[in-house]
Amino acid sequence: MDLALWTAKTGLDAQNTQMAVIANNLANSNTTGYKASRAAFQDLMYQNVQQVGAQSTQNTQYSTGLSLGTGVRIAQTEKNYSQGSVLQTGGTLDLSVVGEGFFQITMPDGTLAYTRDGSFSMDMSGNVVNASGYPISPAITIPITAQSVTVGNDGTVTITTAGTAKTTTLGQIQLANFINVEGLQPSGNNLLIESAASGSPQVGTAGTNGLGTVSQGALETSNVNTVTELVNMIECQRAYEMNSKAISTTDQMLQYLTQNLS
Repeated sequence: MDLALWTAKTGLDAQNTQMAVIANNLANSNTTGYKASRAAFQDLMYQNVQQVGAQSTQNTQYSTGLSLGTGVRIAQTEKNYSQGSVLQTGGTLDLSVVGEGFFQITMPDGTLAYTRDGSFSMDMSGNVVNASGYPISPAITIPITAQSVTVGNDGTVTITTAGTAKTTTLGQIQLANFINVEGLQPSGNNLLIESAASGSPQVGTAGTNGLGTVSQGALETSNVNTVTELVNMIECQRAYEMNSKAISTTDQMLQYLTQNLS
């Protein structure tokens, strides 16, 4: 295959993947706790037609050489874990992390997942669960006699019951953080999974050891900047069109060569 055709084809593939990343960001612009992704590009191997530094004569050498690129690929997608805006909802079990850290969620198989989505509720047994019905970890169970539920900045959960002004502590919501949060594996349902790249979770009390605090009655919104994504979409579209034009132009050049040689 002609090198120019192949190179432009890799450009089309890469820009198509870039558009998929942008589309996913825009689709999740209203998803609680969602973190925007960015596609990182990487050039492919080069054809060394003339090696840089090779001898041009017995006493001289090439200062630059001649290398022809073979295209581009998407090397990885990177998550932007910057803080999203905090939306005040007033919901008793609507929680947000202000600063670093993730809520811990116990999956059906007993493993832990991590999330910035703090839109919790109670199941039929009073357990605090996420939207998928998975319980928070450590588990918090609110009794039916509870009249009010308060979650402190350090994650301490207390309740008051009818007939008494005394508060009862049910437990404490702990946060987890990672050395490399970008190494976490997204698994859908607003959940992230520990990976070899993320390192082991560092679990602790909110507000200590660099962890953020817990805010009750508020949710962290998506950190997707729709204006930025729309600009990225236009840039992606233009790059796709230019690569398409390169294929069309190369095809015309080959047609011209064929017609003049026949």
